[in-house]
This record gives sequence, structure tokens and C-alpha cells, in this order.
Amino acid sequence: MNRQVLSLVLGRLFVAVVTLVIVSFAVFFATMLLPGDTASILLGQAATPEAVEGLRKAMHLDEPALFRFLRWLVGLLQGDLGTSYANEMPIAALIAGRFVNTLKLAGVTALFSVPIALTLGITAAMLRGTLYDRIVTVITIGVISVPEFMVATSAALIFAVYLKWLPALSFANEVHSLADLLRVYAMPVITLTFVVSAQMIRMTRAAVIETLNTPYVEMALLKGASRPRIVFRHALPNALGPIVNAVALSLSYLIGGVIIVETIFNYPGIAKLMLDAVATRDLPLIQSCAMIFCLGYLLLITIADIIAILSNPRLR
Repeated sequence: MNRQVLSLVLGRLFVAVVTLVIVSFAVFFATMLLPGDTASILLGQAATPEAVEGLRKAMHLDEPALFRFLRWLVGLLQGDLGTSYANEMPIAALIAGRFVNTLKLAGVTALFSVPIALTLGITAAMLRGTLYDRIVTVITIGVISVPEFMVATSAALIFAVYLKWLPALSFANEVHSLADLLRVYAMPVITLTFVVSAQMIRMTRAAVIETLNTPYVEMALLKGASRPRIVFRHALPNALGPIVNAVALSLSYLIGGVIIVETIFNYPGIAKLMLDAVATRDLPLIQSCAMIFCLGYLLLITIADIIAILSNPRLR
């Protein structure tokens, strides 16, 4: 790794760290804008003003927001996510099981969506201008134009209500066989695959087409090389950086898609936990869940940028 590449990688990591600090500031103070008083909601309408004030002091809600932010940030850096207001349990224990369920859903979605998207994107680029390419492009644009909640609602209506093939709700703890696994994950994975694959197909197709227009690829074509050989031997290795970047950027859409999908299908993941925490104004739990989503998104984007830097032939 030469000095220029190392400098770019370290610079990208520095930007990621600074961005994470800024995001933590935004997440903490955004939760302060939620309507309602946390102490009053936890104690109920019958609580006396003295009891509400006592609970506010016990939870340090009477302190300045900046002091509470610094205490929370130091706790995050030490791995201490705090204690839930609603059930007085460590947040790390509450998140642990839900985080595994969310990772399972994201992993199964990536397992299906990445091969499908790469295959359609590369073949559409190879057959650019043909009927196949136009069909893939039209379907992709159509899927991108439909929001996640519409895809999820339509899937539930078609497969659960009308056809009765799949359950409308997904319970991850009811998996005892391969058939149960397919039934539990089918609806969420179908929805997320639609959302993620569309962007990935477009970006992969564009990256391969851009590489196919380079002079060395045209020279290989003039020498009589077949189109599959040109694509897989010459174009794909040089388009690896943009393709990996496309995959990482597309998978980052899982962050937003998971929140909607877990809510609609009642999937027991982190997103569902965060929405339940919003209902009870459980601020530490909301902040921790939001930071996990932000960290996952930032991690994917940073990995994509670093791979793009390392795979850039002009920096080798």
C-alpha cells in the first residue's frame, strides 16, 4: 500500500469517526424533541407532582442536556449503553437478542438479493439495448418508485390474505425446521429483496457499462474476444470497486427498510424494539437503537469507500 492510498484510507476513517460523533449528538438531542414528559408517562396520570419530580431527579432528567449528552457519550465509548427507563434492565441485555434477529434477517436478505442483483445487473450490461435490458430497466425503475411500506403491505395482502401461503406475522423464535425458517423469513425477505436489489441492479449495470466503454475493452473486442470473455476477463476486475460500492450502498438501504418491515410483519428485531421504546419514551433505549442503525449504515458506507480506494487502478 503506497503513501497516497494509506493517506486516503486514514482520511476516510477519520471522517467516519467525526461523522459518528456528529450523529451521536444529533440522535441524543433529537430524542429530546419527542413530545411528552418521560417521568409523567412512566408513572401514569395518577402520579403526584412530587413523585414525577422525584423520578426526574432519579433519572437525571433535571440536569442540563449537554451534561447528560456527555455522560451518555462517555458511557457509549466504554460500552455501557445504560439502563432502560421502562423495565429497569440493562439496555445491552435487551438489545442482544433483538440484534441477532435483525442480523439474521439482513443476512438472509443479502444472501438472496446480492446474487440476484449482480446477475441481472451484469447480464443487462452485457445485453445493453436489447429487449432483455429494457425489461430489467423498466422493472427496476418501477420497484425503486414504490416505497417499502407499499411493497410490504402488498406482499402481506397477496401472500397472506388472498393466497394464504404465508403468515402475515413473522416470529423468529418459532423456527424449528427448514419449513418454519422459510415461512418466517419469506415475507420480510421478499420485501427487503425488492427494495435492495433494484438499486443494486442499476448501479451494477452502470458500473459495468462504464468499464465496457474504456479503450482497452474496445481493443479486446477488435482483437476478436467474445463478449462474455471481455466482460468476465477484462471488465469485471476493473469494475470490482464500483460494484462492491454499489453492493454496500444498496445494503445500507436495509437500515431503513428493516424498520418498516419489522413493524409491518411484527418481526422481533431492533427496529421493533426501538418503536416500542418510542411509545414509552424510553430515551436511553431509543438512543442506543438509533446509534446501532447509524453505526451499521456508516460502517457499510466506509467499507465501500475503502474498497473503492484500494481497487482504483490509478492509485496502485
